[in-house]
Order: sequence, then C-alpha cells, then structure tokens
Amino acid sequence: MIHAMMAMAGSPQGQGGAQGPMNLLSTFAPLIIIFVIFYFLLIRPQQKQQKKTKEMLTSMRKGDSVITRAGIYGKITGIADNILTVEIAQNVHVKMTRDAIAQVTPSQE
Repeated sequence: MIHAMMAMAGSPQGQGGAQGPMNLLSTFAPLIIIFVIFYFLLIRPQQKQQKKTKEMLTSMRKGDSVITRAGIYGKITGIADNILTVEIAQNVHVKMTRDAIAQVTPSQE
C-alpha cells in the first residue's frame, strides 16, 4: 500500500506545480502566434497606409489637381489651415476639408 502511494506521488498529477508554467505557455502560445500573424497581415499595413495618406494630405499645394472622395475632379486654388478651396469648373469654387481628398496629382509648375 505504501508502495502504491509513493508511485502515485511520482506521477505527473502529484507534481502540479512543476507542470504549471510550461502548461500555461503552451495554452497561450497559439493566441500569441495568431496576434503576431494579425499584426503583420492587418495592423502594420494599415498603419503604413494611414501614414502615407497623412503625408499626402499635408503636402498638398495650391495648383495641385485633386480627386475628392465623392469622385469630383478639381484644382486647389486656396488653402487655409484645414479648409481647401477647389475649383471644379470654370469659376465654380467649393470649400472642403483636407479629409475630403482621396488623391492628389502634383501641379506641373
């Protein structure tokens, strides 16, 4: 009987503390791997695109041709802080925010 109790004490169930950290790591390893994959496939490219868009919006100059998010083509005729004045037809000017611009084509001046 004592021999059977000692054999049970040597089993993995009797050593609960020794298996804890390794078991915890193996439990969270798939979650960590999934997060790393999401970071490189989704989060990082989105951050790069946001940075590129921000640079485009801050580098706009008077005379640049633009396309708005609504698909309207125009030419920047004035810039005041966050407000752009865009000529969309001869003598037709509209005011819009920088965020309304989807694409910029630099002027040929």
